[in-house]
Amino acid sequence: MQPRDRLSAKEIQVATLVWQGLTNKDIAAVLHTSEQVVKNYLRTTFDKLGVWTRLELALYVASHGGAGWQPRTGISAGQETWHGPSQSESASEHGTRVAAASGGVV
Repeated sequence: MQPRDRLSAKEIQVATLVWQGLTNKDIAAVLHTSEQVVKNYLRTTFDKLGVWTRLELALYVASHGGAGWQPRTGISAGQETWHGPSQSESASEHGTRVAAASGGVV
């Protein structure tokens, strides 16, 4: 079993967003949650993958498929499907677009 196989869909989503360069605040906006929840996901992801920093996490994701880490279906029944930034869209533009679509401010 690969370490990635131990991650939940949300942990994969958070790891991919870190790899894309989003801050905890931006990730929280995308997930419609708090920064503390994002920190909790990061801590468990770090533990499961054996990494210590966001940089190590981003390098791990990059070396194991990068964009291929994105969940392709919703997190669970009844929840919306997550879509990361498009190829032409920066992570900050994506965070702004997501916040605007949800009525939030980034």
